[in-house]
Amino acid sequence: MKITDVRVLHVRGPAYDRPAMFRQSRTLHHYDEYAPASEWQSGGASPQVSAYYLRIEAGDQFGLYGPVDRPAADLVLSDLREFLIGKDPRQFSILWDQLYRIDRHARSSHPMMAISAVDNAVWDLLGRHYDAPVCQLLGGPRSPEIDAYASTLGTSLAADDVEETSQRLLKEGFRHQKWFFGYGPRDGAEGLGANVDLARRLRVAVGDDVELSFDAFMSWTVPYAREWLRRAAPYRPYWLEEPLPADQLEALAALRGETEVPLTAGEHLYGRWEAYRYLEAGAIDVVQSDPEWCGGVTELVQICTVASLRGVPVIPHGHGIRAALHVVASRPPSVCPKIEYLVNRVYQKLHFEKDFPTPVGGRVAVGTAPGFGIELDDSKIETIATL
Repeated sequence: MKITDVRVLHVRGPAYDRPAMFRQSRTLHHYDEYAPASEWQSGGASPQVSAYYLRIEAGDQFGLYGPVDRPAADLVLSDLREFLIGKDPRQFSILWDQLYRIDRHARSSHPMMAISAVDNAVWDLLGRHYDAPVCQLLGGPRSPEIDAYASTLGTSLAADDVEETSQRLLKEGFRHQKWFFGYGPRDGAEGLGANVDLARRLRVAVGDDVELSFDAFMSWTVPYAREWLRRAAPYRPYWLEEPLPADQLEALAALRGETEVPLTAGEHLYGRWEAYRYLEAGAIDVVQSDPEWCGGVTELVQICTVASLRGVPVIPHGHGIRAALHVVASRPPSVCPKIEYLVNRVYQKLHFEKDFPTPVGGRVAVGTAPGFGIELDDSKIETIATL
């Protein structure tokens, strides 16, 4: 079995209405000229919708994964494609190591995201070849369905909307919800008060038995995070995610030592080595590596092993749900208890796919289709071009 071609498919289709997204606190918002002018980001219909999918072929067989970010897709074609031709995808571990060694900059950012895309497409190819879902090739699944938590990125933080959305998600079976802050240090005491009040309003809305997590998207400072943790503690946050930029490891570890609220990070860590440093420093209570960024399925499995040695669970970031779902389903619940489900994003990101994972009662079916079960929906596609 040899790889015979590597292609990036540019899929385009007609526009559809997309909801406006509520502002999220971001690192660049520290600067006045880059602060959001409105609480809402534009929504509505765009002229055309498009996505990129990586297709790896082995004779008459293929693996498919996506959507893939365009910079990563370009790197696959420019830096990795020629090397991949003729390789045996069944040697996925050796292949991963070789891809990692091709470029001295491969340890992070878009080069690692390109490796992730290749690795995930290779796993889909193997699943189709062996007529088995990826989770089965990895030793699972532990259950036909996996617990999910509702990630509310883009949801309105207006008082009535917070109450309505949180209670609706609870009725849908989500007993763990994650909410995103609209404000950061630039917004001063008023913004900090609004962030604390978000925790209060949510706790009042859903009661004491729901796990409520919060995501600062690396946009805070140590004093700001310390004050929020102190004032929000009575509302029992389940975790505070990425209060600081990813490079501030020592500061995050020190902050964790000051609070009883669990701290989490990982989506902006690349590979097992960065995850290991965070674990060694005692900086986080949950690892949130993303298989579309950290090195793919192969590397996320390695990260799970590293984290399990410390007794720290891995709950992958939800940039894309398919690879994360299959890895989580293949690990014990003590290692990977649940997945993240972006309730406002999954249906948009997987717009061109048939039968994408959808939660029922707060759980997501793993599925039994070969590979990741990715099948493009011709009814939503106008053109497919090969880059």
